[in-house]
Amino acid sequence: MLLTPDNRLKKLIVIGDRVLVRPGKADERTASGLYLPPGVQEKEKVQQGYVIKTGPGYAIPVPADDEPWKAEEEQVKYIPLQVREGDLAIFLLSGATEVMYEGERYYIVPQSAILMLEREEDL
Repeated sequence: MLLTPDNRLKKLIVIGDRVLVRPGKADERTASGLYLPPGVQEKEKVQQGYVIKTGPGYAIPVPADDEPWKAEEEQVKYIPLQVREGDLAIFLLSGATEVMYEGERYYIVPQSAILMLEREEDL
């Protein structure tokens, strides 16, 4: 498969309740005016970035059924995440893991470390 800038992240699979975040610039302001000053980022260890990919969510345990007439079905069910691809996430760096992929820096962040989201959609 030929990797292009559009599909190079498609082969990444985010696990569970984690999201892949591309960090924003330190002085970047969103269209609605959300802005994290550099002082806040340094003192509070807070970062912002755009959600690139999300995991499936929180796994729900499958009850153990010992009924031989039922078809074997090991399909895991998930409680979906509140985070969506394209959201701007404000998150705690202490809960994030920094990774480099294809020469770019990303964070893998559990949903529990995300403090706030900004979503571009009509309310």
